Formats: sequence, structure tokens, C-alpha cells
Amino acid sequence: MRTLAAKAVLFALTASVLAGCVSPEQIASYSEQQPGFQQVSSGTSLRSRNKETVWIQNADQAKAVSDRVRTLVHKKTISADTAVQVALLNNRGLQASYAALGMSAAEAWQETMLENPVVSVGFLGLAHPEIGGLRTIESTIAANLLSLATQKQRVDIADTRFRQAQAVAIGDTLSLAGETRRAWIDAVAAFETVAYLNQAQVAADAASQLAQKLGETGAMPKAGQAREHAFYSELTGQKAEARLAATLAKERLTRLMGLWGQDVQYFVPDSLPGLPKAPRGNPSIEADALRNRIDLQVAKLELEAVAKSYRLTEATRYVTDLELIAGVEAEREVETEYELEGGELEEKSKSKTIVTPQIELEFAIPIFDSGKARQRKAEYAYMQAANKLAEKAVNIRSEARSAYTAFKSSHEIARHYRDAVLPLRKAVEEEGLLTYNGMITNTFDLLADTRARVDTQLLAVNARKNFWLADADLAAATFGGGMGGGTEGSEPMRTASAEGGGH
Repeated sequence: MRTLAAKAVLFALTASVLAGCVSPEQIASYSEQQPGFQQVSSGTSLRSRNKETVWIQNADQAKAVSDRVRTLVHKKTISADTAVQVALLNNRGLQASYAALGMSAAEAWQETMLENPVVSVGFLGLAHPEIGGLRTIESTIAANLLSLATQKQRVDIADTRFRQAQAVAIGDTLSLAGETRRAWIDAVAAFETVAYLNQAQVAADAASQLAQKLGETGAMPKAGQAREHAFYSELTGQKAEARLAATLAKERLTRLMGLWGQDVQYFVPDSLPGLPKAPRGNPSIEADALRNRIDLQVAKLELEAVAKSYRLTEATRYVTDLELIAGVEAEREVETEYELEGGELEEKSKSKTIVTPQIELEFAIPIFDSGKARQRKAEYAYMQAANKLAEKAVNIRSEARSAYTAFKSSHEIARHYRDAVLPLRKAVEEEGLLTYNGMITNTFDLLADTRARVDTQLLAVNARKNFWLADADLAAATFGGGMGGGTEGSEPMRTASAEGGGH
């Protein structure tokens, strides 16, 4: 058995030489409690307006985060930045993404470990009639030399995948931040729309009641009365739809922030923020996107990992399995001797143990599988990754240009409503009020002007909403995390159109 121990030591030394060097710092980075999260946290902070994210791994951390979230939202009116911060702290889907990062680190950590040798012990000749015990003991240790020789390359591939998992975690964090910001914008705009529809309904209610009274006196025909009543009824339905849309928009924001129980008792502002004086200029938007987009970094790391896998496949094309087996065989043999004692021959048996070392080398002969198919598959995988990277770069350039164009144009549109259309509508309403006081304009014309002003205010709210959505999409186009589509598919809520009843 001493010989067997010596063989084991020899195998360990051989494995260390063949495996190359894996630094202790590298192993420590994979085995720490939150592997790679420092890079994720710093990368997220740089791209998300200094927002903080955490990786919850025990009950104490969960309790601390829950208390902090309640402090931020419970019975408070939250801003977009607060909503994003709460989502990054409290969203459980994001925690699942961080768990995937930990799994990638564990896989890389596993690759740094030497493959365990396989020990085999065999017993032959149990209860041998002549020996009275075991006749032969065989013991071997087998090690996969190919696995040992390629460990450094496999660790490099696993490390690349780990860095890719870090980039994916940053992308998931940015995606959640952008989605939460857009959800906050949608919720606030929905409640602001409800407020303006309430104003419109006040005017519609007044017109409906006036039409009824005029109808009772015979001053308004039934068609005019029905027209005003229909407008009021249609507007009531629109307001109900707007309230439902606002409730659902806030509920979506609640889901993204991961809130439940008493934490859902929070409020959003009554109106969206005002427009900035001028949109920020960025002539180098394409270069910034190519430099900062996290999904492009993920694609680059994918190409790097596939390239390393391709080189490993090429290196092991002919030899796919190579094992070194070393061991000893201890065999007890019985020798019979005859001695003459007292004139008679006596038979005497002696046993001795013969220890025989043995070394075997096992490998597969590439007769049927020459490795060409595996190499061809690796080549195509590399070409696939390279073309996806090129496509990603082209798309990122286009997305950056589109997002910047939408950002500037939506600001101009919203500013046009704020500076031109709304003042004109206000002036029309004020002039109508003056002429009404002078007995020139009738009541229905005045109410029609009020409805038109509210309708314009709804268009202005929608334009301001589209600007802030474009602002969020511009950040996503620059840093990554997914775009919400900007102003596409965004339709303004309009009040029902109705002609004045007249006399």
C-alpha cells in the first residue's frame, strides 16, 4: 500500500504540472459570497444615474431592504428616480438574474479544480483453500490526462462566460430601470389625463343641464338636446376608461417595484415634469452607444468564448480521451517443499507475496470519428457569433440615431403645444368669455371653447409624455437595457366631439 500512496503523490504532482497555473486570486473571485457583483454594481451605477442595487442572500438583508423600501414609498408621492431605486432594490426577478451570475461563477470555480482520480481495488481468491485468505489484491489509480492538459483553456472559457454573465446582469438591471421609468411616466400621464377629462366633464355637464332647461322652455330642439346629452355620456365613458388605464398603469409600476401589502399605499404626482429649456445635444451619439452599450459587450464576450472553444476543439480534434492508469498487484503464492525427517518425506507449504507495479495508457483511436464534424461545428459557431456581433453593431448605430431623432423631435412637438397651441386656445376661451359677458357669444359657444381647450391640453400631455419616454429610450439606446419603442403606438386621449346646441 506504500507503493500505492507513492503513485497517488506522483499523480498529484503530474496533474499540477499538466494543468498549468490558476492564480489564487482568480479562484477567490469565483468562490466569494457575491462573486462578480462589485463590477455589476459599479457598472450599473455609471449607467443608471447613480442608482444602487443589492444582492439579497439572507433574511437579514431581505429585512433591511424591506424596511428601506417602506421608508421610500409608504404613503409618499414618489418621483421617477425613487421608483427606479425601489425597483433595483426590491424586484425579485432581478435577484434571480443575480443568482444566474452566481451559478456562472460556480461553474468557473468548478473548472479550476483538478479532476478527481478514480481509485479501483479488486480482491481475488476470497477464502482460498490453500492460502486461507485473499490470493490477489489489485489497486489502480486512473487520471484523465487530456482533462488535466486542457484545464487552463477550459478555465479561460469559463472565465469569459463569467464576465459575460456579469454583463448580462448589468443589462438586466438597466432594463428594469428603464422599464420602471417608462411605467412611472405612463402612470403619471394617465392620472393627468383623468384630471383634464374631469374638467371637460364639468363643461359637458353644464351644457347638458342647460340644454335640458332650454328644451323644457322650447328654446332648443330635441336634436340639439340629444347632441349635448350624448356628448356628456360619451365623455363619462371616456373618463371611466381613463381611470381604468391610470389604475392599471400604476399597478404595472407596483409590480416592477416589487411592492405588496401595505407598501402599495404610495402616490404618483398629478402631472409630468415640465419640459427642459432645450434638449441636450450629442453629435457623437453613435460612438457613445458603441462604447457603452452593454448588449454589445455581451456579444463581444460571446465571440471571445466561442473563439476559445474553437481553439480547444481544434487542439483535441484527434484525441478525445486519454487516461493514465497506474497501480500495483499483490499476489500471494503457495510454495510446497519436501523435507526428510525420521526417514519420511514431509510436505511443508510456504506462502509469499509478489508485488507487481503496472502502468496503463488508454486512449481512443480516431478511426471512425476523426473530429472533422466537431471542428466544422465549432467553425460555424464562430461564424455565427461573429455575424451576430456585426449585426448588433449596425443595429446599435441605427437605434442610437433613431432614439436621438425621436428625443429632439418629441421635444419640439411638446414645446409647440406648450408655447403655441395652448396659449391660442386659452386666448380663444378668454375672448369667448368677454364676448359672452357682452351678450355677443351664447353659452354653448363658450362651453365649446372650453372643451376645445381641454382637448388641446390632452394633446399637450400626450406630447410631453412622448418626450419623457423618448428621453428614457435615449438612455437605453446609449447604455443598453432595452428600449420601449419611444412614441410609436402612443395615441392621445381626446374628448368626444360635439357640436354646440345653439338656439
